[in-house]
Amino acid sequence: MTLRGVRDFAYQAVYRYMINLINEVSTDTRVKLPSLRQLSLRLNVSISTIQYAYSLLEKEGRVYSVAKSGYYVWPLASNPMAMPSGDLLERLYVAARRPGMVVLSGDEPALLASLDGTLLRLERELVRQYPHPSQPWSQPCGVWELRAALAARYTSSPTRCWHADDVYIGADLQGVLDILIEVLGLRGATVVVESPCDWLILRLLQDAGVRILELPWAHDGSLDLVSLEGMLRGESVRLVLLSSAINLPSGFAMLPHDCLGVARLLDHYGCWLLENDTYGELGFKPPPVALRDVVNPERLVVFSSFEKILGPEAPYAYALSRHMSSELQRQFLLRSFRLSSIRQRAIARLYHSGRIDQHLRNLRPLLSQQADEMSQRLAQHVGNQVTCRMPAGGATLWLGSTHAVDMRQVFQHLLARQVVVAPGELFSVGGLHHQHFRLSHTFHGQPDLEIALAALSEALRRAQIG
Repeated sequence: MTLRGVRDFAYQAVYRYMINLINEVSTDTRVKLPSLRQLSLRLNVSISTIQYAYSLLEKEGRVYSVAKSGYYVWPLASNPMAMPSGDLLERLYVAARRPGMVVLSGDEPALLASLDGTLLRLERELVRQYPHPSQPWSQPCGVWELRAALAARYTSSPTRCWHADDVYIGADLQGVLDILIEVLGLRGATVVVESPCDWLILRLLQDAGVRILELPWAHDGSLDLVSLEGMLRGESVRLVLLSSAINLPSGFAMLPHDCLGVARLLDHYGCWLLENDTYGELGFKPPPVALRDVVNPERLVVFSSFEKILGPEAPYAYALSRHMSSELQRQFLLRSFRLSSIRQRAIARLYHSGRIDQHLRNLRPLLSQQADEMSQRLAQHVGNQVTCRMPAGGATLWLGSTHAVDMRQVFQHLLARQVVVAPGELFSVGGLHHQHFRLSHTFHGQPDLEIALAALSEALRRAQIG
């Protein structure tokens, strides 16, 4: 089956195919659907197109995904409380994708402002210009236009400059991180990771047998440089993984003093930096400095994705590195990412035309306003039950309970009320953040929000320990 055409975009045809497939396999037990790669080969379309179709089905509550496993069809006779009994992250994933749930655990900044229409218009224009790509496999690291646009965006000086050949584009963040783990030789190595840290990153490192040392952010938004130096001096640390400017979910912006301190320590101990720039452009205010602009560029690798800015229609991720080019090219070639060249070129045009910058100028104040409004609502409903520090960017709030609570009990109680939050323990591998949870603030005009926040207050009260 080949899905082509200018008027009928591929993901729409894939979506209809998946609807029919779901109707065929639906039973009273959960059924696993074909993987992204299997469907890509079956339907002769890119992995990103399959992923976008799956994301639409998830939002409609027709399917759900399980980390490191795949996509599943909801059982026909499913009980709303029939959750997996084991892994907490799997339970969260399943619950968040059930129809009728108020999902306060998400992290989707682009919900407030979308470039869907603009991206589709650009794709239509490009389809007319490139109706039949003659060499779909000729650019395994991404199309040159997008790589050049990213290289230009990350260049800040003649000595801190990037070129298109330093940029590598993959299907999604997980795929790019898998490659970086391999190329950087992290399997079985020791890595210092800021904490809290995104659970996708933590799970991938754990699966690779990486020994993780957690460097917690302090309550005042600073990094403990004394602890970092102790780790670098006393351990054989392969690299340090830190955010470029803003750590999420904590919402802390890195202080200029801490940036310089980290750079000094990394340089002194000859340690590499793996910089997470996923939220680097989502700060409410421009950061005074990004970490990559002060560390040694010869021992630096940066990774990020488009999804947080553009939404699920742009799931691609990318890495920037001046070194290890032959091994990076080899790994990207072996992965055989089937990325839509048309969509990549459309994203590149968003950068070249300045539309990305305009989009961010519109998105940042919306995110800031939503964070402020959610903070006010939390003050009304949970009052002194939680601590809430205003974030420096992003689409979530990092909340801490002012009383000792069983956060898993809070999580379970809220599920019974059809509300989903993200417990803080998911953002640590060493038992940190058990009294915290992440809450999305990108809720614009949600009628169930007041009920959900009242349920949160009740859950925190019932789960108090002692």
